[in-house]
Amino acid sequence: MTHVLDPDALSADARALTVPLPPYRDVTRSDATFRAFLHGLPGVDQVGAEARVAQLGTRSIKTTSKAWAIDTAISMVDLTTLEGADTPGKVRSLAAKAKQPDPTDPTTPRVAAVCVYGDLAGVAREALGDSGVHVAAVATAFPSGRASRAVKLADVRDAVENGADEIDMVIDRGAFLAGRYLDVYEEIVAVKEACARPGAQGPAHLKVILETGELVTLDNVRRASWIAMLAGGDFIKTSTGKVSPAATLPVGLVMLEAVRDFRAATGRVVGFKPAGGIRTTKDAIKHLVLINETAGPDWLHPDRFRFGASSLLNDLLLQRQKLRTGHYSGPDYVSVD
Repeated sequence: MTHVLDPDALSADARALTVPLPPYRDVTRSDATFRAFLHGLPGVDQVGAEARVAQLGTRSIKTTSKAWAIDTAISMVDLTTLEGADTPGKVRSLAAKAKQPDPTDPTTPRVAAVCVYGDLAGVAREALGDSGVHVAAVATAFPSGRASRAVKLADVRDAVENGADEIDMVIDRGAFLAGRYLDVYEEIVAVKEACARPGAQGPAHLKVILETGELVTLDNVRRASWIAMLAGGDFIKTSTGKVSPAATLPVGLVMLEAVRDFRAATGRVVGFKPAGGIRTTKDAIKHLVLINETAGPDWLHPDRFRFGASSLLNDLLLQRQKLRTGHYSGPDYVSVD
């Protein structure tokens, strides 16, 4: 299907990129055309972005809203372990926690997914069973992305065959920073095709990791976001968690504006996943406020928003118990992942 941008459907900031603009399939017909499109996107006012997130970060919420926010954040967590020392036992333990985050309170929501390396996706799949918690697997030579395309695609297929419902791929940042935008686009398209699964269950969902800490500017973050969305990514994700800075609020603002404007332009919804450095309930609530105020309440759902995190869940559980019982339990109340 060919999508044509509708100027009347866009925000004022996005409207500038619609005149003149051919259908998207024409945008990617050559390196020069794609470069012209991406560099024609509205520039990002970094000072303005920082001021906007600072202002949103001062918002306070009532106790009843905080309880809802904590449960919502728990349901959006991709509980993650991505270490060279990961073992099947650790993954099974993480899966048990994902299914029942607080064994003392069965009303606690389960998390959205368990995120592991592709070779452990089968272990996670078996441990999670029919719980409804998804298996996410990193691929494409995570975290560096430094491998041939054939190797990256084999990595994806292996993870899918092992039982991954979702693939978290990394883009080739070297190609992006060298201005080879069409190469980045075509690789994402190829990875999307490699996410195919047999039967009626449909392809594994694709989350495209931009590694924003290496993209240098917010303008580059916006361009990379559009590349990923045009190429068919189901989510755009900030970071691998291996590079600093990772999921900063200004980066989140730019990426949320991108998914908002992309839906307005095309009708297609793309999710957003910040990952790296989100450790506290306060951090999580700031992101929820940012989502609501930027992309809108439609994104306040695990199908459209995820937190890539490991330690965040523990703090959410401690804060949840504080609201429920009136006192903190201390760090030994939650398991060490």
